[in-house]
Amino acid sequence: MSTAPAPAVPWERIACDMADALIYCDREGVIRAWNPGAAALFGFSAQEALGQSLDLIIPPHLRQAHWRGFDRAIERGSCGREVRTTRGTHKEGRKLYVDMSFSVVTDGSGQVLGCAAVARDATGRHLAHVAQAAQAAQAAPKG
Repeated sequence: MSTAPAPAVPWERIACDMADALIYCDREGVIRAWNPGAAALFGFSAQEALGQSLDLIIPPHLRQAHWRGFDRAIERGSCGREVRTTRGTHKEGRKLYVDMSFSVVTDGSGQVLGCAAVARDATGRHLAHVAQAAQAAQAAPKG
């Protein structure tokens, strides 16, 4: 049995190499980490996104609700663990449907540092579901 210490986990490499978007923002909602998956999903390079408000990727009509939830999570120091399908905005203005999971990030003493999100494009799946529902509605007998 070896007593050698375990190698350090390469968190930075994991974040850079994962296909999903990984976004970290501080307590004020300013983007502080943006991986290549986030750049691919939302179209903004890290250089364009870092230091910007999360409003960069939130559709205007959803911002008020987003910030209410964000402030509540920061205040509580926690948020739900479920994956949510929500809307996002691509740099080119395209509207996206995005599966996101969120977590509040704390330091060793429990102080809230910010929030992290992992996101994946769900636009194709959502649009296929909408089309399928529309076809089913058209095929339903009128009566």
